Amino acid sequence: MRILAKLKETAMSVFPVMVIVLLLGFTIVPLEKIMLVRFVVGGIMLILGLTIFLLGVDLGIQPMGERCGAELTKKKNLILLLIAAFAIGFIVTAAEPDIQVFSDQVKRIFSQVNKQAITFVIAAGVGLFIMIGLLRTVMNISIKLTLFISYLILFVIMFFAPSSFVGIAFDSGGATTGPMTVPFIMAMGLGVSQVRQDSENSFGLTGICSVGPVMAVLIYSVVMKNFGLLDAASLECSQAAESAVVSGGILYEIFHPFKMIIGSTICESLISIIPLFALFIVFQISLLKMTGLQVTRIIIGFIYSLIGLTIFLIGVNGGFSQAGSALGKSLGTSALSNGGIWYGILIVIGFAFGAIIVCAEPAVWVLSEQVETVSGGTIKRKSLLVFLSVGTAIAIGLSLLRSLLGFDLKWVLVAGYSLAMILMIFCPSMFSGIAFDSGGVASGPLTSTFILSFTLGAAACGKNAVDSFGVIALVAMMPLIAIQIMGIMFKIKSSKSEENKCITDGGEQ
Repeated sequence: MRILAKLKETAMSVFPVMVIVLLLGFTIVPLEKIMLVRFVVGGIMLILGLTIFLLGVDLGIQPMGERCGAELTKKKNLILLLIAAFAIGFIVTAAEPDIQVFSDQVKRIFSQVNKQAITFVIAAGVGLFIMIGLLRTVMNISIKLTLFISYLILFVIMFFAPSSFVGIAFDSGGATTGPMTVPFIMAMGLGVSQVRQDSENSFGLTGICSVGPVMAVLIYSVVMKNFGLLDAASLECSQAAESAVVSGGILYEIFHPFKMIIGSTICESLISIIPLFALFIVFQISLLKMTGLQVTRIIIGFIYSLIGLTIFLIGVNGGFSQAGSALGKSLGTSALSNGGIWYGILIVIGFAFGAIIVCAEPAVWVLSEQVETVSGGTIKRKSLLVFLSVGTAIAIGLSLLRSLLGFDLKWVLVAGYSLAMILMIFCPSMFSGIAFDSGGVASGPLTSTFILSFTLGAAACGKNAVDSFGVIALVAMMPLIAIQIMGIMFKIKSSKSEENKCITDGGEQ
């Protein structure tokens, strides 16, 4: 029954995106019929893969993370906890497929950048800030103070970094929050806080971890700048149609792109899961000592996660994201050529995609479930998803405006994060932690493929190649504002309820 419930939930999240694309593809933005069929096939695979993946997370990844965090905390050995945290962050991040793709993209723009170097810089940043995040939980340091100091340092460094690297640095924070690492990191933080019996500190670890790679990449860019090694390459942007050039019948043309990426996608999924599984074996032998039944359950969870993630990524990369790119190119070209109403159409469609697609992210489902569970149901999952959807919708709208108008990303980030810091003063600590976690999980594989493809296509290759970075940064920023506004509203509502209860109790007496 659990798998049927999850299937229903994921289908309800993905179907609206499919309906919008199909309506546009058959009406105002005609797309090739073969591409639309592949899009539908990809969407069905996405729903199936996401369902199996989430079941695997429930069975294996989440219990493992909670047990690791709890057992490391029970050892009362802070040095061991911090060393293990750094190792987990570094190993898992360095193996994350999204980071490998991201490093390749950076190298295309800056040929002087070493792919392995920037990969290890990002991984070290994540490892360091997992240490800081867990140290904060153990030492009971305020989440607000930790985030404020971290972002203050980050923005000071940003003004010394080359402008062309700002979008890249902030995008790296989103690229590290992969579908395997986020559930584990969140569960580990939850395990530590449960041992300390401190639900207020259950959230925020993913948000803190997202600061690490941004700061590390900015420092890396400052060093590279001082050595004069950051001249952006001049790239030609191809406008070639994404039509099929294969032959062999209609079924061959539909399924050939999926078949071509099966091998590489299985490898990517294995690379994502193997480091976590290796850590599980090490921790099981040295720390966890779980029963045979518990170990079997977690192994089954890993297998489900591997199968689900593979199906999910094949669906996204084989047909789902291509339709987004083609749709964005067509709309972006019309907006740049004709202006007027086409700008409005593009922005409205971007809003719609942003509002809907974030709800299909694997890590968003994990976070929303944890929030409702830890809060005892007082923070409703649906309410969290609504505010997260609104924040992401605004972020996509800003991304599309920037892709068309080319305004400076740096000042948008300064304004957005400054507002997020101000909201922290009035927002309950738990909601601040949830908000910064949400910023990390919103920029997952689906957003980073379909939405990124859509927005880059919408730019119609009319801007500098460096301007293609920054989309993920905006998607990661807006939930910080939206969820904290939700927290302030929740606080006001709770205060009024308490006042009414006191008045009622006083009247009865």
